[in-house]
Amino acid sequence: MAREPLSGPWVWTGAEMAARSDWIWHWRAEEIAELLGAARAALATGKRLELMTAADIPLPVTAPRLAAMQRDLEEGPGIVNLRGLPAAEVEPELLRAVLWGIGRHLGTPVSQSKRGELLGEVTDTGEKLGQPGSRGYRTGAPLRFHTDRADVVALLCVRQSLSGGDSMIVSSPAIHNAMLARAPAALDLLFAPWFYSRQQEQRPGENPWYVNPIFCVHEGRFTSQYSHSFIESAQRFEQVPRLTPERIAALDLLNSLADELALHTRMEPGDIQLLNNHVTYHARTALVDQEVPARKRLLYRLWLAVPNSRALPEAVADLWGLTAAGVVRGGVVAEAGYRSPAELVG
Repeated sequence: MAREPLSGPWVWTGAEMAARSDWIWHWRAEEIAELLGAARAALATGKRLELMTAADIPLPVTAPRLAAMQRDLEEGPGIVNLRGLPAAEVEPELLRAVLWGIGRHLGTPVSQSKRGELLGEVTDTGEKLGQPGSRGYRTGAPLRFHTDRADVVALLCVRQSLSGGDSMIVSSPAIHNAMLARAPAALDLLFAPWFYSRQQEQRPGENPWYVNPIFCVHEGRFTSQYSHSFIESAQRFEQVPRLTPERIAALDLLNSLADELALHTRMEPGDIQLLNNHVTYHARTALVDQEVPARKRLLYRLWLAVPNSRALPEAVADLWGLTAAGVVRGGVVAEAGYRSPAELVG
């Protein structure tokens, strides 16, 4: 099949993005005051945070900027970094409510694991990578380039590590174009089905793996879902086809191009990073963390289904569930049976 280069604002290199500042948004004083005030008032009601809607945390001053960010994530470069929240001066529960309020104005949070976290914590809990059920966000290890199972991921940095733990973000359409120029046969393989491990988060009756292409173009819009670690982990199942030398080479080239084209940046306390998973991959460098658990690197995380999302092909339904544009989709169904706040009871 003859393929064409992708074009649009979501195609960029790390060098280009490092020379730009339009993806870095600075909070205004009146927006910070509104965010903190609305979050504090919402918490004072005693209502469970995960049951709060955008109406429970009204943001009339900040809402226009959030709407612009929402558009930029889908129609722009797919990356926004919000800067200026005084994290060191704000108690953790209030920071959680601020992020939840921002998330509810942008979309609908979905569960991040079978544990049902709608607002998760990215921190080293002592879990080790390479185990059948391990998840990278619960470790202190470096993370390879990957996407999350949601339209948008939002991360709020509460505490940073002593050193390392830096973010690497890359445009997946830019990887597509580089691979088209250098190895079109390898690119074709990325549009084929691939087997991924569910990392022991399957529901009753589901296989412990799912099938998903790495690259797709549907209705003129690109999307990519990728985790090298989950592809490798699926190889432990006898029913999953073995990776061929050609497929291994295609993954190696994909990873090499991601390293070559990535933006390197460091989140500081108070930063909120938002990424469109359909057009970006993200990774994390090795880190040296604090010894005291209460001072370890900590980020709060949301996975969001957003109302302005693109339609997806049926080829990814095994992972995403619903594929229509703008629906609540993605995430991991919790053991308790819910995926989003609308299904959460109690």
